[in-house]
Amino acid sequence: MTECKVATGTSSHRPEFIALVGPTAVGKTDLALHLARELPLEIVNAYSRQIYRYMDIGTSKPTPDQRSCVPHHMYDIVDPDEDYSLAMYQEQASRALADIGARGYIPLLVGGTGQYIWAMVEGWQVPEVPPDEDFRQDMNQWANQHGLTSLHKRLESIDPEAAAMIAERNVRRVIRALELHRATGEKPSLLLRRRSEVARHSLVLGLSIDRDILRGRADARIDTMVQQGFPSEVKALLDRGYGSTLPALSSIGYREMVECVTGRIDLPTAKARIRRETHRLIRRQFTWFRPGDARITWLDATDPASTVAEANRKIAGALE
Repeated sequence: MTECKVATGTSSHRPEFIALVGPTAVGKTDLALHLARELPLEIVNAYSRQIYRYMDIGTSKPTPDQRSCVPHHMYDIVDPDEDYSLAMYQEQASRALADIGARGYIPLLVGGTGQYIWAMVEGWQVPEVPPDEDFRQDMNQWANQHGLTSLHKRLESIDPEAAAMIAERNVRRVIRALELHRATGEKPSLLLRRRSEVARHSLVLGLSIDRDILRGRADARIDTMVQQGFPSEVKALLDRGYGSTLPALSSIGYREMVECVTGRIDLPTAKARIRRETHRLIRRQFTWFRPGDARITWLDATDPASTVAEANRKIAGALE
């Protein structure tokens, strides 16, 4: 069992929450755990795949041991076959933030899903457009007939900014963006970024590192996930009856590992494809968390010990 220190305390000048952002494999989880052991923080998930139950290894979810050390929120809240939206996340995460603050702690929002982070930081007013199942079926048929690239180009033609932030293989999000445009006639990127009149007081810390080092860390993490039993985790999901076409199982790593455990590709090929797609994900994440973004206080993540010390200083300054 990991030894841990549960922090307590209050401050009348603290931000409503702190966000810790950056690309995958940069070290957000480890830093969050260090900070939460020393400061009055509770961790709130802001990674769209870690909301799912039974998807632990492939999402690099904090381990049960780590989660027993510091309170964690917004993990394992839906099954892989349940629908989940940005609006639902925003509502539930807001409740978690309010509950943590009411108990005298500071929420620490941790993740690499840009929509989740900025929706909370900026108080986006997510449009209340109900699902159009007929339209979704039509778009899925289009994707099957013409390919994912063709569907993605439809989005790019009406909203290049939204298309740049959504991977073409993320069919669910591509279709949702097209659905928003169809229902409102407006660009999805503009709709999703409409802000409420009252902005939350927050501190956004971003982790940065040399791109080659980052890609090396990401590749090493993929090897570790396989060693920890990622193929078995995916097989267990299929054995539970979760279909391989579910949006949850179309995410990076799971899609490739489904092909592996069902015999369509071998393990080395699956790992190579996961590495390639993870590198692409990192590039997309930098469109959400740009190095020159004045909203983000950047920390060098090359040396973990120095990063912890600098993050502590930044947070202490925000609480003064």
